[in-house]
Amino acid sequence: MAFDFRKKYKECYVPKNKPSIITVPSMNYVAVRGQGDPNEEGGEYKQAIGLLYGLAYTIKMSKKGDHQIDGYFDYIVPPLEGLWWQDGMDGADGIDYARKDDLQWISMIRLPDFVTESDFEWAVKEAERKKKTDFSKAEFLTYDEGLCVQYMHIGPYDDEPETVAAMHEYMEDQGYVLDITNTRLHHEIYLSDARKVAPEKLKTVIRHPIRKK
Repeated sequence: MAFDFRKKYKECYVPKNKPSIITVPSMNYVAVRGQGDPNEEGGEYKQAIGLLYGLAYTIKMSKKGDHQIDGYFDYIVPPLEGLWWQDGMDGADGIDYARKDDLQWISMIRLPDFVTESDFEWAVKEAERKKKTDFSKAEFLTYDEGLCVQYMHIGPYDDEPETVAAMHEYMEDQGYVLDITNTRLHHEIYLSDARKVAPEKLKTVIRHPIRKK
């Protein structure tokens, strides 16, 4: 079990230094849905991140309590991720970065394969008990992403369109077309902590769903 989790992690979260085509297996996440500008101080997005990490670490530290998860092995909590879209943008080339107030998102952290929905429900109750906070917005999400093109973006988030353009050029050269829909979305994986890393050094995996022409 531990080997499988780490193998999937390496394949999906450590991209090459050029665009690549990847088939992403179905994975489970702790997730929170919301909308609006993610940069708003004290806003919905910042609150969602607090809920995600609260639950992610409750599950990770379950080994020290009475709730013993079957098949548990120690692991590093994976990076924060986000699925992003805007109304009226189905099938478009990603996101309009000038319209941050119109953003809709699912913020999420991947769960190890051994975590079941019942384990997640336990974690919600446990986190609420310990932190005296409402975690009801969080959900156990299974996302089957399938065939995608991905690329490592280095730099500020607002500069992502240049990286996206390179991804799409590569995708088309390989005989694929973009397949963003209302269920297959613009996906970002944040390998850097924006609170601690200079904008020009931020590392973000960008992933788009594709299909054969």
